Amino acid sequence: MGSIWELDYYSRPILDENNKKIWEVLICETPLDIRTKTDSLFRYAKYCPSSTVNSVWLQTALQEAIDKAGEAPGKIRFFRRQMNNMITKACEDIGIPAKPSRQTLALNQWLQQRMEQVYPQEPGFQGGTNPSVRLEAPLPQRLPDALEGEQLGFVTLTAADFADMPEWNIDFGGAFPLELVEIAPETKIPGVLVYSNRALPIAGWMSGLELAWLRFDNTKQGRLILETGATESWILANIKNPQMVDQAQNFEEVKQQANGVHFIGVQLDPNSESFAGFWLLKEI
Repeated sequence: MGSIWELDYYSRPILDENNKKIWEVLICETPLDIRTKTDSLFRYAKYCPSSTVNSVWLQTALQEAIDKAGEAPGKIRFFRRQMNNMITKACEDIGIPAKPSRQTLALNQWLQQRMEQVYPQEPGFQGGTNPSVRLEAPLPQRLPDALEGEQLGFVTLTAADFADMPEWNIDFGGAFPLELVEIAPETKIPGVLVYSNRALPIAGWMSGLELAWLRFDNTKQGRLILETGATESWILANIKNPQMVDQAQNFEEVKQQANGVHFIGVQLDPNSESFAGFWLLKEI
């Protein structure tokens, strides 16, 4: 399907000569492989006056980015739900599907870097936070019965183990270069493996979602939650066994030590040497 782009279109902490917030579009290419060099990824940035914030301006900027890149992406991801209508319309009018997604790691890293190093150098910079509208997230949904795994396992790899990932036998999956998250080769990376005799349909279903991250919610009865899209979430498993609860809590602790990096895999059984699905994830 070609490349995937990540897009943000929002106001920045900079005022123009009329004391109006300056807006900006940021576009960057999603790294799709563990071996991708981050400095090779396409990037595009352009400021937008507050008086011309609309889907037509954004569509024009998108066309500029496509001309600069030399080809259009197969899909565009964006994380700001409050900009859903404007971003979706601009992308659709140019013939590119747009998806709300928290799978925007490269964009988030770039935005953070610009907040720290670029915007403070601009005339009219306003210190402090750049507030974003907080929208309520819906409650986690139950997985469809046909997509529930029969067994769950918590496992740990090191960052160095992922160097061989391109050689692994994986039907559906996704990854990003670990240099993007600045973790050492010996860093432990936790993961969850889902085992099922319907591994391929489960992995196929997951591949159609915008996988964000996994988290263990121990505030209720102990639930492993799969976050997807801009705000959706699914109850991957209810964990009641005290030993499994300990493992789930350890997963969460090791994930925090790994800068939020973790993974989910789907296999037929614990003896399988291939993956129906395998995704490297990072909690943002």
